[in-house]
Amino acid sequence: MPPGDESIDREKVIVSILKKISSDARAVFFVGDIFDFWFEYKEVVPKGYFRLFTAITELTHSGVSVYLFPGNHDLWYRDYLVNQCGVVLISGPMEFYFAGSKFHVHHGDGLGPGDKKYKLLKRVFLSKISVFFFKWLHPDIGISLARYLSSKSRLSQKDQEQYLGDDKEFLTQYCKDISAKKTSISTHYSKNDLTIQLVENNNDVVNYFVFGHRHLLLTINIGDSSKYINLGHWLKNPRYGVFDGKEFLLVDAKEESSHRVR
Repeated sequence: MPPGDESIDREKVIVSILKKISSDARAVFFVGDIFDFWFEYKEVVPKGYFRLFTAITELTHSGVSVYLFPGNHDLWYRDYLVNQCGVVLISGPMEFYFAGSKFHVHHGDGLGPGDKKYKLLKRVFLSKISVFFFKWLHPDIGISLARYLSSKSRLSQKDQEQYLGDDKEFLTQYCKDISAKKTSISTHYSKNDLTIQLVENNNDVVNYFVFGHRHLLLTINIGDSSKYINLGHWLKNPRYGVFDGKEFLLVDAKEESSHRVR
């Protein structure tokens, strides 16, 4: 988030993490809202983020897959990061196997029941008509306006400061609904297979649902074999998730301390 030194300090923390994990990471997932606002014009992208883009490019050039999910603040990716940094852009929920465990990953916005107002707004924001008219604003005007509105939106999200209960949390309900439909257990994916095996939303049980968006650090059991993990709020208590093939860890990005997800 602009402006100034705080945003640069956060960027440096992320870059230091990416450099540290570069020796043994198999894949990296950015689960949305990496930027407070991102819109790609045909010939223009928002300035800044050079350190981050360099670190991501070094990862992809070394053979590490980097998956990027648009969030509700950075919806408007085109092909800049794909072509220049080598990321894989994923718009919908992604399911994959790694080391015998199945993951379901997304930013989290627009999933689950309810939230009809936002779902409608998202369709409007992503429509070709809206994008067409916005891109005719000069970038200095369009990006400045969007960042101002984005900051006002964040300040108004007081209801995101506490967990509302399983029956009111859209993402918890989403995880429960998905789990109720996925009941089979696959024997085709070995715990010794340390590659990312993408699947097309099959009926196999999901072991880990991983999202951002909600701004709360959460670990919630969904039935006997599934967990919903939310990575929390990077601006307040920055953490990132690590799965080492055996267990899922939530790591404090500043102190590098971690605890197991149980």
